[in-house]
Amino acid sequence: MKSAALTWFKSSYSGSQGGDCIEVATHPAAIHIRDSKTPDGPVLTVSPATWSEFLDRLTRG
Repeated sequence: MKSAALTWFKSSYSGSQGGDCIEVATHPAAIHIRDSKTPDGPVLTVSPATWSEFLDRLTRG
């Protein structure tokens, strides 16, 4: 799936002053992650289960 066809959402932890920001686009079969500063750059794609596990581990510390 082309990243231009996806709807991207910037992380709520991203400030308006630049720095490290990610954007996420969801699809029923995959979660796409990219650097908001380089939207035409590489995209990391993971399964919804992998994304859920990642988020769960973040919240557990």
